[in-house]
Amino acid sequence: MSSTLRCLGLLAGLSLAMPARASSVEQLPLPVGCQVVQRTDAAGRAVDVAEPAFPPVQLEVRTPFAPSAFSAGGYRYLVYELQLQNRSEDALHINALDILASAPDGADRLLTVSGNTLRDQMTLVGGGAIDAAHTLQAGRAATVFLCIAFNDASSVPERLVHRIALDGAVAEGPELGTRHGVVKVLSSPVRGSHWLADNGLALDRHHRPGVFVAGGVAQISRRYAIDWKRRIDGDLLNGDPRDVRSYHAYGQPVFAVADATVVEARGGFPDNIPRTSAGFTPAVPLSMESLAGNSVVLDLGEGQFAHYAHLQPGSVTVKAGQRVRRGEPLANIGNSGDARWPHLHFQVTTGPGIMSSEGIPFVLDHFRIKEPSGKWDARRSEFPLPEHELDF
Repeated sequence: MSSTLRCLGLLAGLSLAMPARASSVEQLPLPVGCQVVQRTDAAGRAVDVAEPAFPPVQLEVRTPFAPSAFSAGGYRYLVYELQLQNRSEDALHINALDILASAPDGADRLLTVSGNTLRDQMTLVGGGAIDAAHTLQAGRAATVFLCIAFNDASSVPERLVHRIALDGAVAEGPELGTRHGVVKVLSSPVRGSHWLADNGLALDRHHRPGVFVAGGVAQISRRYAIDWKRRIDGDLLNGDPRDVRSYHAYGQPVFAVADATVVEARGGFPDNIPRTSAGFTPAVPLSMESLAGNSVVLDLGEGQFAHYAHLQPGSVTVKAGQRVRRGEPLANIGNSGDARWPHLHFQVTTGPGIMSSEGIPFVLDHFRIKEPSGKWDARRSEFPLPEHELDF
């Protein structure tokens, strides 16, 4: 089955983003596919700048959706994609990618992506394996998934430039802004303890690379999506794995993350029997209408929408057009729609369509994380990263 088809999966307070955190805040491990910037001056660039050639290298370099800087795990992050389209008649070899901070007096190199790292973060549009030379055949396109983290000593530049090192040539993309929109400070959609913010940001999880065409446009609505699960004593459930009520997350209430207007509320889908080694069959055939199952969509204002998916049958207590207050109960966690195990699929996007919109970042006003040592650490105005037990 296609990796696209997984749990939304597809079958599987308002504020600008806060400034860099104080050095006393512990920096957490980066999600897979993310790198910390290493600033150098122009002399340290890995990609040599060649004299302009004519005709220019026919490699189109563009970013489908510009990023906005946000805080997570003690760093400031930029998460976005580069679309590379070979419009020449010959194959091109993508040897390296330089990410540079654009400034009137020159450009500082932030990061070079090459070798196995480039291969792991690059996928061919339409499928196929990336070879050791990172070959992009004539007419083919590839997506490079980027996630760069800035530590306390590095400020996020307002504009970036990308240079691609080819065999004997360099291709440069247009300047890219890093302040696409407001990053909202939200309250948590769940309450209590033992929560896991699963499948967030990491490139080896199904949300981050989930490019999906809806309405004729390829977008990543799940770019910042989180699957909220409960894990107690290392387990997600206690009992029969085919019984939704065995899962610690099942039936837990979910809450409005901000003062908002309900634009969609659906509650007519049954729960699925959870997936086991015997397999998985959704309770109703999957379609664009049934993917989210029982769901709520909130209009947060400024063109931003919060999505709550896979809710419990009969638990949705709000209706379209209703105004809700931050912290107001909306429904309970279920296993409806394209969900294999009970969890809350939560994301913020540019539109009310759960797949036909672009995912945008958000941060939570406050929460605690449990370190492997058992120590609890308070975090504020950050995007929650996976692997840690969270307490609200």
